[in-house]
Amino acid sequence: MVDTRLSPVVRDSGHASLTELIGAIRTKAANSAQLVQKVVEALTTNETSFFRDIEPFDALKSILIPELIAKRQATRELTIWSAACSSGQEPYSIMFLIRESFPQLANWKIKVIATDINHQILDKARAGVFSQHEVNRGLPVMMLMKFFEKDGDRFVVKPEIRQSIEFRQLNLTHPFVGMPAPDLVFLRNVLIYFDLETKRQILSRVRALMKPDATLFLGAAETTINIDPLLVRRPLGKISSYVLQGS
Repeated sequence: MVDTRLSPVVRDSGHASLTELIGAIRTKAANSAQLVQKVVEALTTNETSFFRDIEPFDALKSILIPELIAKRQATRELTIWSAACSSGQEPYSIMFLIRESFPQLANWKIKVIATDINHQILDKARAGVFSQHEVNRGLPVMMLMKFFEKDGDRFVVKPEIRQSIEFRQLNLTHPFVGMPAPDLVFLRNVLIYFDLETKRQILSRVRALMKPDATLFLGAAETTINIDPLLVRRPLGKISSYVLQGS
């Protein structure tokens, strides 16, 4: 997989082999920062879809957003973080759900922050342009009609939705500089790519950033058990979410 994904980087950067490319990065050649970014973009997995694994969105609609509406009446603000957002289907799905199901939040300050390490995929997410195949994966037809504009054989998220989401480059293994405290965190299907110690470090930083009563969603194959004991399981119907111990 590494050979296949990095072959174009080797070719385009003018190196004779993958070994030579790695050597240039390790010796901090003049363009090593650009090479590192190209390697990151080639190696990161960008699999996603609208309303992927629908259960967290069902919980958001039936339980979590109603709870937060009651809790945040004083500030009338909500902050949601979609981490490792890939090409944007997850944060767009969150915003579609809020606009569709909670018209009472129209006058609230809703901040959806979507982050990813990959600059190239963030540009795609920010543009909000999707193919027929992409919108066919999980997106209800009524939402397609309501929140998208047709552009030839492509579908473009309407400007008012795109402008309501802030896309940022962020490396989960680095400090979360400038990130606000979220009420909800979607950190799904990304921890599986890290070793145990890196998972601990990431979850520790996420936990430190979360508001005291915030909720964390992980992927179906991910857990905090035996990784971070201060993030405890909260069942939500058929799925698990995680909250701060004692919250």
